[in-house]
Amino acid sequence: MSDTFWRMGYFSGATPWMATSRNKMACEEFDGDHRLRATPKTSAGHGVRHIVDQWDFAETVRSSEGDGVLNALDVNVLQVNVGKLCNQACQHCHVEAGPKRTEQMTQDTAQRVVQLMDASPSIHTLDLTGGAPELNPSFRYLVREAHQRNVQVIDRCNLTVLFEPGQADTARFLADHQVEVVASLPCYSLENVEKQRGKGVFGKSIRALQWLNTLGYGGDATGLRLNLVYNPLGAFLPPEQQGLEKDYKSQLLEHFGIVFNQLYTITNMPIKRFADQLIRQNKVQSYMDLLVNSFNRQTVEGLMCRRQISIGWDGVMYDCDFNQMLELPVGLSIDESRPTVFDVASLDDLVGRRIVTGGHCFGCTAGAGSSCGGALE
Repeated sequence: MSDTFWRMGYFSGATPWMATSRNKMACEEFDGDHRLRATPKTSAGHGVRHIVDQWDFAETVRSSEGDGVLNALDVNVLQVNVGKLCNQACQHCHVEAGPKRTEQMTQDTAQRVVQLMDASPSIHTLDLTGGAPELNPSFRYLVREAHQRNVQVIDRCNLTVLFEPGQADTARFLADHQVEVVASLPCYSLENVEKQRGKGVFGKSIRALQWLNTLGYGGDATGLRLNLVYNPLGAFLPPEQQGLEKDYKSQLLEHFGIVFNQLYTITNMPIKRFADQLIRQNKVQSYMDLLVNSFNRQTVEGLMCRRQISIGWDGVMYDCDFNQMLELPVGLSIDESRPTVFDVASLDDLVGRRIVTGGHCFGCTAGAGSSCGGALE
């Protein structure tokens, strides 16, 4: 796409659509169903973590599965958080990313990530996240290296970053390297998106999606996958994923001519900024009750932590992105309390490890389940 597209804001004449009451409701609330009571435990500490960790996730899994421990089954997905710098500061962000964050992955660490891809035949996907991963100087290096190795790359894109200075060719770069774009769009209406992500975000997001469509993203013939992410605006579970996807596709096509492949519904985790929101609204206990009482044993097999490893911007390894933000690193039998990518010869060595869990893990097993790839059932 030409530089004119980026500078002038192509398709900017589209009128931001305000959702009808019925459609607005589809974006806003689902209180879940209640399947199993979890096991409370005694916890020290204060605030959110004190309440969240009253509930013993590991014991709940043991009780429901009849199995001793939650272990990693494989390591197929390498998720890398390249830094916390972002052009947005969304109220639900579990990374607490923003324009003033300075944490960034170094080139040395990025090179070690590539070395581990070479040493780990089981890895088939490199999942890049942030912050806004595109703002990291090593982002394109990681994309190119993975692409050369036939490792599928996912870019978790906030869409508005495509209009930031220095990003004029980013969309074309993604298309040229067959990068799957997983884009944040918490609703299909201006009001709900800007309530969560800030003023002006909806219009830029729509223009970015239209831009990606012109490059072939979202269509069936090109192989350029464009998936959207929905997360609730408050302390409730996502609606049923397939039904909400139909609403998204219908509304975005009718009002903006936008097509995409899939919608992922992701539950808000009771950590970081969303936890702060729960505190302000005095909803920590009620939200945890919702997550715990909606525990679904059928989701345990598909938990993302069982088939991936998450790497922090500083190279520390975690079972998932949420544990990373809580600074709960993988538990390994090595003399390191915070094992890094420099402490292992291959990521395949992490197969069978015991997953580190906490009360926040109920967010991944509530209702239809939740993962970076959407609902689990």
